[in-house]
Amino acid sequence: MERVFKTMRGTGALNIALGVVVLVVGVASGVLLIIGGAKLLGDKSKILF
Repeated sequence: MERVFKTMRGTGALNIALGVVVLVVGVASGVLLIIGGAKLLGDKSKILF
């Protein structure tokens, strides 16, 4: 029975670590998208169609 709990603890730790990584990647990509959009808005007058 103790072996099952050790396995479950390891799986829980892995899931938490993976969740943190996904959160950091999501925040970083969101920041990059906002910066890109701000640059486009700033150069709006230079863009001709």
